[in-house]
Amino acid sequence: MTILSVSDIRLEYGTDIILQKINFSINEGDRLGIVGVNGAGKSTLLRIIAGTTEPSGGNIYIAKGKTVGMLEQNAMLESDKTLTEEMANAFSECQRIEKRLAELQEEIEAKAHAPHDENYERLISDFTRLTEKFREIGGYEYKSRIRSMLARFGFPESEQNKTIDTLSGGERTRLALVRLLLVEPDILILDEPTNHLDTDTLYWLEEHLRAYPKTLLLVSHDRYFLDRTATKILDIENTKASLYTGNYSAFATQKLEARKRQQKMYDLQQKEIARIEGIIQTQIHFGQEHNYITIASKKKQIEHMEKVDAPENAPGHIRLAFAEAAESGNDVLEADGLAKSFGERKLFSDISFMVKKRDHVIIMGPNGCGKSTLIKILGGFIDADCGAIEYGTGVIAGYYDQEQKTLDEDKTVLEELCDAYEKLTITQIRTALAGFLFFAEDMEKKVSVLSGGEKARLMLCKMILSKVNLLILDEPTNHLDIASREALENALLSFGGTIIAVSHDRYFMKKLATRIFDLSGGFYDYHGTFDEYLEFKENRKLAAETVIKTEVKASDGKLKYNEAKKLAADIRKAEKRLEKGEAEIEALEEEKAELEEEMNTSAATDYVRLSEISARLAEIDERIDDIFLDMEDAESFLKENKI
Repeated sequence: MTILSVSDIRLEYGTDIILQKINFSINEGDRLGIVGVNGAGKSTLLRIIAGTTEPSGGNIYIAKGKTVGMLEQNAMLESDKTLTEEMANAFSECQRIEKRLAELQEEIEAKAHAPHDENYERLISDFTRLTEKFREIGGYEYKSRIRSMLARFGFPESEQNKTIDTLSGGERTRLALVRLLLVEPDILILDEPTNHLDTDTLYWLEEHLRAYPKTLLLVSHDRYFLDRTATKILDIENTKASLYTGNYSAFATQKLEARKRQQKMYDLQQKEIARIEGIIQTQIHFGQEHNYITIASKKKQIEHMEKVDAPENAPGHIRLAFAEAAESGNDVLEADGLAKSFGERKLFSDISFMVKKRDHVIIMGPNGCGKSTLIKILGGFIDADCGAIEYGTGVIAGYYDQEQKTLDEDKTVLEELCDAYEKLTITQIRTALAGFLFFAEDMEKKVSVLSGGEKARLMLCKMILSKVNLLILDEPTNHLDIASREALENALLSFGGTIIAVSHDRYFMKKLATRIFDLSGGFYDYHGTFDEYLEFKENRKLAAETVIKTEVKASDGKLKYNEAKKLAADIRKAEKRLEKGEAEIEALEEEKAELEEEMNTSAATDYVRLSEISARLAEIDERIDDIFLDMEDAESFLKENKI
């Protein structure tokens, strides 16, 4: 069944054509990934579909009765409510019915001892009907769903009573995503949903969206994410769109092959036209009457050809190569005993390491572990609480800030570079900006009006003009389209200096890393590639599991024996929790079925018993949710600690 149809959509701003002849349709349950360079109109198309932007022409058809929910890029919740209170707003119907049930209960209790008249019977009927509806829409589960979803996105129960206005921008963006996922609209529209997600949460979101029972539209520059979640790809290029079946890798192959086929057909046709025109010229040369008949025939042959267009030029891509300073010494940066806290919240402590020349260090770990804070300390933008940093001989560092606070919002693009590099000529600066797709009219724009991707390109342009031999990068691929990410990756691979970068981009880490700093639950320094580190972690986990499974020898020492014994005991407890949970859920489900049967039969007109049943059903549903959460924890523990 077609759930969404886009017909001849176009959008123009003055003489600028943003989108034209956009035609496609998708079926219920499709997962559509939308790709294209920054500025291609991807986010604009999403807003048109969501109804928040009016197109210049064309029509959007959404199947009757279907709901649409959209998360815009970097949308942040602004609220002084607690996390739980704000998330509960996603269940307005549940809250409305919950409130009405409480009112009905008060009215019924007030009339319980009076004669049961027609009004009393109506109250009982309304209460029964609303109770059933409340159960159908998940009223007895929505609070536990909120707790579970918040925990999945890095907000444990201990933090769920915080007010939203005390959270960081990244945390508030994650909350906006949580709220939309809780709503579960029929058409879920996500614009760059992976921004501000750590690797573990990203893996979970991928699995959640793969299992999403409804329709999904998403814009993303994360190639792995698109491969895992999309079943169709809409490619926006040169203001038009083409629909492909399959994930991102399938699309990339299909597009390349289609372009090659079109180029080959065009070349063959042009060759044939040239051959025919050569015959025409020969006939003209002889100039006899029968020659003119041939000429006319050949001209008609060309006219009647179904012309093959040459492939359109691909959109411009940034040209990126870092200007390098003279080589630094072999010891680039040494950190000794670094620690940082914000109030009572300790991010990290006692971090020490030595970065060597040409290391490509990737700092990874979950959100909130202090990755960006550490890299800001290394870049000299904030101070550590204790510890010391010492740069090596000849080190000249350049810093890329994901928050883009080093840009002056009041300056134009051209002024931003001219003021930073007074020794460069206007021509040199304009040439550099053109390499990052800033052309004449773009250079006069204020920084404040630039998109996230344009600001990212401007910051990269500033960096390549700096002659540095140490690059300190905080999420450099955020806001960049796929082509720009690949250009950046290739430039960094060609860079002869040292790189320290924070990233969640798995492709970026896989391509660049020669060393990993992992801040997950402490600090671990691994010398090797990203793939090697993942393999090392898996092997280390397997080795630990094997030790637990085997007999601990006395020579291993009492401490190791006790640790292994405790872990083995914890594993047994987790297994028992699963067994007990399954048994209890089975018993509760049986009780629930019996109560629902009673509710619809013998207790249908008995308010007192109905009230008791409703209360017990609510307790059962809440208890089942709690058991599921406990079983989830037990399963996670067993996966981590058991073969």
